[in-house]
Amino acid sequence: MSLYNIYQLVESWGVWAASHNSGVDWKPIAAGFKGLIPHGKKYRIQCSDDEGIRVDGCIARLKKYKPEEHELLVAHYVMGISLRSIAKKRKCSDGTVRKDLQTALGFVEGCLCMIE
Repeated sequence: MSLYNIYQLVESWGVWAASHNSGVDWKPIAAGFKGLIPHGKKYRIQCSDDEGIRVDGCIARLKKYKPEEHELLVAHYVMGISLRSIAKKRKCSDGTVRKDLQTALGFVEGCLCMIE
């Protein structure tokens, strides 16, 4: 699976999870992100239930080992908050948030590779 594919897969998982299918315990307003306006992608493709459940399991494992990265994935992919807004809220650079996002996606991709 290439990094491009993992971006697409997690993006489609975010749509699936936002449709209240996710078992990952995310709240409609994640800690510290109240009042931020989503960047609003109007048309996003939702993954299948089978893919959603697989990705959801990996993201649940991410929450156990790296809760900050988990929160980042949920805020960006499920709630639709831009990386710049997240960086501003965390009081760090966009680059730091992007590195954390890559770490989280790498974890999810590795987890998916292990279960396939």
